[in-house]
Amino acid sequence: MIGKLKGLIDGYGEDHVILDVNGVGYVVQCSARTLQRLPRAGEAATLSIETQVREDAIRLFGFASDTERDWFRLLQNVQGVGAKVALAILGVLSPAELASAVAMQDKAAVARAPGVGPKLAARIVAEMKDKAPALSAVDPLAARLAGEDEAKTAPKPVQDAISALVNLGYGRPQAAAAVAASVKALGESAQTSALIRRGLKELAQ
Repeated sequence: MIGKLKGLIDGYGEDHVILDVNGVGYVVQCSARTLQRLPRAGEAATLSIETQVREDAIRLFGFASDTERDWFRLLQNVQGVGAKVALAILGVLSPAELASAVAMQDKAAVARAPGVGPKLAARIVAEMKDKAPALSAVDPLAARLAGEDEAKTAPKPVQDAISALVNLGYGRPQAAAAVAASVKALGESAQTSALIRRGLKELAQ
């Protein structure tokens, strides 16, 4: 199995790159995000590789980091997500953004990927919540507030501030993250009006 390739960029296709490794050209499929980050033809590049062996083909998928490759593998554990959909998701969300979307149950963020409808996006964030790596990078308070059931245990000013921001048209995950940041900045005794004002500033950044 191939885990990493280091060579020169020989050329690009719509969804792949040809990487010349000591005279052998490997066709490596990549997400749009990874393709954009690679250098011009003739320059050196290193890709983390996921090798998939099928009866009729051996396919190589390339990633800018091992973390991105881990997400690619993890996404395919969800029913309805194959290699193409997983690459599409990683094309619109970085690993950190995907970790945040899963922790915050932000279905809308995942649904931005081509080929991902609302039902599949909901299944992805639901099934991956307990499996996803790197969730420690997400504010645990924000993740807790993003869930409606969990948020009911929060102080009333916090609940009211989230509701107010949602009523203004913001998504619940974004509103929860903004209020969580506001609580950190103003303290747990902050009143609803102060949390809303601070939350709007957070959302405007």
